[in-house]
Amino acid sequence: MSEIATPNTTHDTVILGSGCSGLTAAIYAARANFKPLVLEGHEPGGQLSITTLVENFPGWPQGIQGPELIENMKQQAVRFGAELRMAHLVSVDLSSHPYTLNLGPGKPPIHTRTLIIASGASARWLNLPSEQALIGHGVSSCATCDGFFASGKPIAVIGGGDSAMEEALFLTRFATKVTLINRSENFRASRIMLDRAIAHPNIQFLSSTIVEEVLGVDEKDVRGLRLRNVKTGERSELPVSFMFLGIGHIPNAKMFHGQLDLDDDGYILTHGNVFPTRDGKPIPGVFACGDIQDRRYRQAITAAGTGCMAALEVEKFLEEHGR
Repeated sequence: MSEIATPNTTHDTVILGSGCSGLTAAIYAARANFKPLVLEGHEPGGQLSITTLVENFPGWPQGIQGPELIENMKQQAVRFGAELRMAHLVSVDLSSHPYTLNLGPGKPPIHTRTLIIASGASARWLNLPSEQALIGHGVSSCATCDGFFASGKPIAVIGGGDSAMEEALFLTRFATKVTLINRSENFRASRIMLDRAIAHPNIQFLSSTIVEEVLGVDEKDVRGLRLRNVKTGERSELPVSFMFLGIGHIPNAKMFHGQLDLDDDGYILTHGNVFPTRDGKPIPGVFACGDIQDRRYRQAITAAGTGCMAALEVEKFLEEHGR
């Protein structure tokens, strides 16, 4: 890697992503007078932008709507000097410093002394029109976020891996009954997780079954699922009030393949919370935060925490290397 350079035309820091981690990083970086540029990406606001009531973010005793929380954070970041730009990163060059971000044909590249990667992870969906219409109205990809709203109701969890088993087991704290629906007769979950789910009296299994439609679009509230057995072709309806997706997430990190160390599922590997590596070695001035590197907790508050960490590391880096 070349020596650290700081041309006047280069940003002090660029933040990829405008979810909870990216906006927290923007607030801290802006208050440090680094005038961060935030590239909002293909999912502005991250997963909170499609979440309804958020009741577990500190400081909001009555809860707050996800989009409102994100908008508040945007206004706070802009107030201190952050710039938000609608743009999608196509490729990045981390081989020389300052780093170069490419936004696609016809758009000038962006150069930056430091980079905060907060591009998040996108939930896997079934991509049914009815499912998409009911996201935030009984369809959810986060049991920890929305499980409370399923209290006293029958629900369904889609998936056959460890994520689905974990979601189903967690949701038994609230739901009257959890139906776990898997498109195959075989489950990808580890034996111990599958055994735990099987042993729970409030979890029932429907294997070799797919969801064809989520019912309740007109009412804007999940009323049930239209199912089809993939072996027999038999169709049926399952009355439920919530559908939770437990089929995993897709980290938004494909532009970093070959540039950073990723795990087998494509999440950025970090050490010390926010330091990504290449061939096991940290890359000066590059930091990662939020769901792009956190596959365990995936909460707004933990994303905000790592966003804060990343911004503080940016401040330390720029102080050490000059601006």
